[in-house]
Amino acid sequence: MKRLILPLILAAFAAPGIATADEGLAKSNKCMKCHAVDKKKDGPAFKDVAKKYKGKADAEAKLTAFLSKGGKIKVDGVEEDHTTVKGGDAATAATLAKWVLSQ
Repeated sequence: MKRLILPLILAAFAAPGIATADEGLAKSNKCMKCHAVDKKKDGPAFKDVAKKYKGKADAEAKLTAFLSKGGKIKVDGVEEDHTTVKGGDAATAATLAKWVLSQ
């Protein structure tokens, strides 16, 4: 039992640091300009995106591809191009996709 407690405590303290780092990555890629974690702005809340993809096996791959290559979105009924992560970097897109889906 004691062997399980320490890893759980460490994980509890490590998780917020990871979330903060990934939120910083979202800010540096200007995701937070149109999105927020828990409320709708011009784009959906990240929690709503996570809810939409919950239980879908290909969610991470689809979101990673979308973030690295871009795609079409509708804003106020007008179709626009969604911006991509800086340079279309797949590793950054994958990190952001995991973070969004963890909300």
